[in-house]
Amino acid sequence: MTTRSILNDLTDKEIISPQQADTIDTFEHEKTFSIHWELRSILYLGILFFSSGAGILIYENIDTIGHQAIIAVIACITAYCYYYTYKNSLPFSPDQVENPNKLVDYVLLLGCSTFLGLEGYLQFQYNIFGSRYGLAVIIPTIIFFVCAYRFDHRGALSMAITGLASWLGLTIAPLSVLSDNDFSDAKLIIPAIALGSLLTAAGWISEEQHFKKHFAFMYMLMGGNLACIAAQIGLFSFEPKILYFFIGIGLCWFFILRARQAQSLLFLLMGTVYGYCILTYVIFTNLGADAALGLGIFYFLFSSVGVIYFLLNFKKFLGIKPEIRK
Repeated sequence: MTTRSILNDLTDKEIISPQQADTIDTFEHEKTFSIHWELRSILYLGILFFSSGAGILIYENIDTIGHQAIIAVIACITAYCYYYTYKNSLPFSPDQVENPNKLVDYVLLLGCSTFLGLEGYLQFQYNIFGSRYGLAVIIPTIIFFVCAYRFDHRGALSMAITGLASWLGLTIAPLSVLSDNDFSDAKLIIPAIALGSLLTAAGWISEEQHFKKHFAFMYMLMGGNLACIAAQIGLFSFEPKILYFFIGIGLCWFFILRARQAQSLLFLLMGTVYGYCILTYVIFTNLGADAALGLGIFYFLFSSVGVIYFLLNFKKFLGIKPEIRK
């Protein structure tokens, strides 16, 4: 049904007056339509297509163009991106900076991407870092952290956090933590927990000190997932289990408290889901086979009831007041 037909029905039933119907109809036809996210998506795709197209062009014409020319072009693009960003950015502030020139964000993102391409090309062609791969990773990581804070850019911060994790041999993206990390190696568990806890603490400190507090969510999300998953795998597979248990439960408790403070359903889910997995494992591994089998039926039954209750009442726990309908 069209807006006009709905308004006519409401008018016929005397729910609204004809004057109100005309006002609503005029508003619906004349209101502005936001294309903010469409433009952002197009710009991000443009950066992706530009980087991919440039890579394909270089790969297919490497013998004709020459290595020095390619390096010079990539270096010029990178330098211009950073120059343009610096020239058109607002002064640094510990609070969130809203630059009216939205193009700056995408130019900086392009500059960070081309810098990675430049560094990778130099390493591949001239082996400038030798076997010091850690140095090749930590240099762009430091640059991206500086860019993230100087120009207030979440994309650069995400690249910096990812680079820091890569420096330790880890993948930190929430959807890839389990699939791309080799947690069968006990040597990765402690660094993963340490890095995840450090990032979580960095997010908490940034909020408490009101220093780029809008970065806190990204720190806590990426660091919290990494630390909680690593703690669980340590509990499941390695000794001492008591250490991993207290680390995991401590992190879960922190996210539950943080969820209530920030009224965040995501943090609440992180704390409860990871905590449920840890407690379930501990309970059933410390029971005998017969007791575990008998208890399991009731445990999962009541757990299901608890999940339903949780989904129906999570707003009360988070302190979110119900909307009052007028």
